Amino acid sequence: MNRLAAERSPYLLQHAANPVDWFPWGAEAFDKARRENKPIFLSVGYSTCHWCHVMEHESFENETVAAALNADFVSIKVDREERPDVDRVYMTFVQSTTGAGGWPMTVFLTPELKPFFGGTYFPPTSRWGRPGFVDVLQELSRAWKEERARVDSAAAELFDRLKSVTGNDGRSKAQAWLAGADSLAEAVEQFQAVFDRRNGGFGEAPKFPRPAELLLLLREHARTRTPPPLLMTLDTLRAMALGGMRDHVGGGFHRYAVDAEWRLPHFEKMLYDQAQLVLAYLEAGQATNDAFYSAIAEDTLAYVLRDLHSPEGGFYSAEDADSVAPGGSGEKREGAFYVWTDQEIGALLGDDAEFVRKRFGIEPGGNAPQDPQQEFTGQNLFYTAQSIEDIARSTGRTADHVIEAIGRSRQALFESRAKRQRPHLDDKIITSWNGMMIAAFARAARVLPARPDAQEYLATARAAAEFIRDRLWNAAEQRLLRRYRNAEAAIDAYAEDYASLVWGLLELFQADGDPAWLE
Repeated sequence: MNRLAAERSPYLLQHAANPVDWFPWGAEAFDKARRENKPIFLSVGYSTCHWCHVMEHESFENETVAAALNADFVSIKVDREERPDVDRVYMTFVQSTTGAGGWPMTVFLTPELKPFFGGTYFPPTSRWGRPGFVDVLQELSRAWKEERARVDSAAAELFDRLKSVTGNDGRSKAQAWLAGADSLAEAVEQFQAVFDRRNGGFGEAPKFPRPAELLLLLREHARTRTPPPLLMTLDTLRAMALGGMRDHVGGGFHRYAVDAEWRLPHFEKMLYDQAQLVLAYLEAGQATNDAFYSAIAEDTLAYVLRDLHSPEGGFYSAEDADSVAPGGSGEKREGAFYVWTDQEIGALLGDDAEFVRKRFGIEPGGNAPQDPQQEFTGQNLFYTAQSIEDIARSTGRTADHVIEAIGRSRQALFESRAKRQRPHLDDKIITSWNGMMIAAFARAARVLPARPDAQEYLATARAAAEFIRDRLWNAAEQRLLRRYRNAEAAIDAYAEDYASLVWGLLELFQADGDPAWLE
């Protein structure tokens, strides 16, 4: 075991048995790099990241790769969910120098922490138009030893550019530019320019939920009463709810869609997506008085209560994309927990299978779009292919009969799926994400008071706020902490933790009127 065995982060612990001589982010690693005059290899990811798992298996578990890293570099692992400050700085560098970003993030630094080369996932050998990680290590090691002046010069230039991009170049607050109200209208125009009128969402594949932008558009509609912000939001929310990015069996949303049609998801489930999407669906329901949107919000809250809710009151961070396929070789595969063959559906549902096949687009040979790894060949992903009315017409049954059959089937599918090996759960509790989830439950309790679960929503929000107050708030020092896991609270909170928790507490105060939340 390496040094990461002493950490609490599930992501760092996943790498504790690697042959790489990993360090956590901190003075010990920096001192070693300066003392031995070696570049730093910084790898940033999180525990439910599919491509992080791939790079670990291909490279960090490989003795040859580890030997190269251990000989010429000081290797540091960072959980981006624990250290968003580190992640944000170096992600800005990667995005500004490569035009793209993502995780795992790979950055090489001087001992003074100035980045000089970066990227995301690298395969062990060159393929898919990407250089091999071993080749990258060899070339950077050579350049460090033979062209050090050039490396230092490049690092200094890139560092100055990075400071400018992040607004840390010495400008005073008086010189900093703050957007005015006219920027809101300009933002709506820019969203309209990239809005996908056929499929919903913005831009091309991959499609992310981007709920903060949807909430902005909903508020802009409320401010101006103009239709475009609302219509773009409703089309996008409906497309996500009906597409494969939503878990139609167990509720909740996956992290993003690989395709433009929202059909093929990347199967992680993140707490912050659930929280912000619940708020967006609730606001869409308020704006339209359409029960469809609030029903999706409630279905998502039910998933969070069941699968991401800690017995202590807080909310866990995420569920992985990968799991062991039922009846397979024992190896983990992306989406294995969520996909079905047509034969499985027929054997499980009997006469009701016909309605499920029509509703969710199930095909004998599988309905999954072709993917380069062929992980989903012959498998079916659930998405809404036909309306209840169309199914009723084609089968000669009433709409009520179809709804009842699909409801029975959903329960049977859920119970059968529960016997599969679940994806890995990242059970750390992050203050900022809990603040968002408190806001979502409190808002649901307030705007859906007649619903049977309204009181449970309010009790859940209160319990989570009490958990944060009791475990992550130092009242004596008036100081907040960011992460809780295995009875340990640690890491000074960031601005986003304070802001998101304030948001959640304000929503909770509006829901129950208790001034303790304001205090």
